[in-house]
Amino acid sequence: MVTDSTTIAPDSIPCLVCKKGNRPKATQCVQCNAPMALVTDSAMQGRTPQVVTVIGESRAGKTVYLGFLLDILAQRASQFDAIPIGSFSVELQQGVMSHLAQRRFPQKTAPQPGRWQWACYEVSRRGSDRWVDVLMPDMAGEALAAEIASPDTVGTVRSLLIQSRGIILCIDAAAAARGHAQPDLFALKVMSYIDSLGGSKRNRRVTTPVAVVLCKSDYCPEAFEAPAEFAQANLGRLWSVCESRFECVEFFASSVVGSVAYSTSPAEPDHVVSIPLHTAPRGIVEPFEWLVDQLP
Repeated sequence: MVTDSTTIAPDSIPCLVCKKGNRPKATQCVQCNAPMALVTDSAMQGRTPQVVTVIGESRAGKTVYLGFLLDILAQRASQFDAIPIGSFSVELQQGVMSHLAQRRFPQKTAPQPGRWQWACYEVSRRGSDRWVDVLMPDMAGEALAAEIASPDTVGTVRSLLIQSRGIILCIDAAAAARGHAQPDLFALKVMSYIDSLGGSKRNRRVTTPVAVVLCKSDYCPEAFEAPAEFAQANLGRLWSVCESRFECVEFFASSVVGSVAYSTSPAEPDHVVSIPLHTAPRGIVEPFEWLVDQLP
């Protein structure tokens, strides 16, 4: 995203996402609403901040996946130590965990970037002295779809993907296993859009590492047994573009909910509500762990 340099004060701090100049004490970017805490904290620590973007179609399971990932990292329940940079970084995981504790799925993420939730974390593999500063936004699927359909419609999406050092692409594996073509077609559009950001030169492949997460794999256990083979069999379009245009792609199966009930009412018999009865997270940290290993 290009900004007019004449409007940026000499003592301003550029946003990590859109590069817009902000006042030194600003908490959010005036242009894209990204938190400025990661930029200032990284400057003090002398490290280069990284952007890891979680993307996917609406209702693919992005918010729940990201909420659980942050909660697992915060509890040191994996091989990572993770420290939130600012209390706002806890809002997303708190919302997800609170909703599921009440046997409700969280509401859909608002399409407006100003209403997204952002998480900034300092992350290190336990026992290592190397720390990585990571910014992970909860991007709305509708915003991603709008930007893909008409580039530069949602500039924050474009800026995020350009700045991303790693991408987690969430796909509804349950729908793909049932034979629905929509998850595969949307994933193809997403990967083609990412490819176009680099100019789509025929002799150059995208080097940004992409972790493809097959969400809701509890509905299709075969995805856990062989994620890549599942993708090749059920997401052929995605598999093809990954092989031809991307250098670093890995497939992972993931699930959060152990069992789901469904309810309706006599007044609205066609309105069915999903009720998560209990959680049983599986395959949550592995995609992030793989991505961190790919970061410079």
